Amino acid sequence: MTSLALHQNGSALPAVLPGRTTKIAIAGLGAIGKALARKLGENAIPGMELVAVSARDHDKARRTLAEAGADAPVLSLAELAEVADLVVECAPAAIFADIARPILTAGKKMMALSVGALLSHYELVELARQHGGQIIVPTGALLGLDAVSAAAEGVIHSVNMVTRKPVKGLLGAPYLVEHNIAIEDIKAPLKIFDGSAREAAKGFPANLNVAVALSLAGIGPDKTHLEIWADPTVTRNTHRILVDSDSASLDMTIANIPSENPKTGRITALSVIAALRKFNAPLRVGT
Repeated sequence: MTSLALHQNGSALPAVLPGRTTKIAIAGLGAIGKALARKLGENAIPGMELVAVSARDHDKARRTLAEAGADAPVLSLAELAEVADLVVECAPAAIFADIARPILTAGKKMMALSVGALLSHYELVELARQHGGQIIVPTGALLGLDAVSAAAEGVIHSVNMVTRKPVKGLLGAPYLVEHNIAIEDIKAPLKIFDGSAREAAKGFPANLNVAVALSLAGIGPDKTHLEIWADPTVTRNTHRILVDSDSASLDMTIANIPSENPKTGRITALSVIAALRKFNAPLRVGT
């Protein structure tokens, strides 16, 4: 039976274009990967089939899949490109390039969550171009990327972002270690970084993928200005973005509820699911 979705006028549309099935692999089974595996295991994303996962600990990965109600083999990173059309990367930034190279060389698609790592491996974009692959950056924990991308078709004068995070979501960041900044016992908000999105990506590789995604949609990582605050008074990862352009002035704020991983908002996994749902849909909303 064909799955149906309700159109705005009340008529039924197929939830997926006829004959379209995309084979999905997941690289990394942390908070995001597990949530995605659960949805795919429930057949809750029309036209998407989970065919493999990859994780450092294969036994733990099998247990995670069982808990999520998903059935798929646990393969090496190199093997994912052999079985999948699209690999969703939900892994530590340190292995981003190891995941991306075989996928892009095979001319496949990769949905990148650790997008901050792309700035250190921008040759992967050229690799994708050469082999017909594609790197997809979902909206993630940020709103307004469609509007920023549209504004970038004209002239963007400035992009400024202020991020406030609970202390536990920032602990262990390389920038804090390198600059000997202690935040464990702070009682008031403390500005711990002021610089470009490129610098933030290096210093906070597990925290600021949102800033890099914003910069790639807009005026680039060197011109996108960012402040980061460790804030013991907040419980949500909060981002305020100000964009001044020749087409619009944008003022956007989002307060994300953290997932089981305090460095990642719950909405990040939902953003991946929403992006996958659009892949084979007859109606796509948003650029």
